[in-house]
Amino acid sequence: MSQRLSPGDTAPDFTLTSDTEEQVSLSALRGRKVIVYFYPAAMTPGCTTQACDFSESLDSLQGAGYEVLGVSKDAPAKLAKFRERDALTLTLLSDTDLDVHRAYGAYGEKKLYGKVVEGVLRSTFVVDEEGKIALAQYNVKATGHVAKLRRDLGLD
Repeated sequence: MSQRLSPGDTAPDFTLTSDTEEQVSLSALRGRKVIVYFYPAAMTPGCTTQACDFSESLDSLQGAGYEVLGVSKDAPAKLAKFRERDALTLTLLSDTDLDVHRAYGAYGEKKLYGKVVEGVLRSTFVVDEEGKIALAQYNVKATGHVAKLRRDLGLD
């Protein structure tokens, strides 16, 4: 299993391709607070719920100074379909080789229908303006996660 990150750790930098085929780098967002969340697969029920919740909260999150980046192993073309199908307003990033997932500890062993498998661990990180992990949450639930995150950040 990948090493888990904790508050105070330096957030691993990355450059990934977005759903619009643009390159997005965490280091380019230095000076801003960034929510980076990892989800298993675009267009699945739980991931759709979570993405829609983030999208619906995006204006208030951005108003509080947060950028939101969703990361999955899906190719940019699938992410573009996901964005269009569900009218998502947040930036979706493709990590097909899972390198960024592993760097954040968001890939490893998990239980799926009672079996131990390797896969994406639904995880969320808040990166502060200096590029440090302010909050690291592993194995979050898709439903209700954004509301809980907003409470954890003191936004509700």
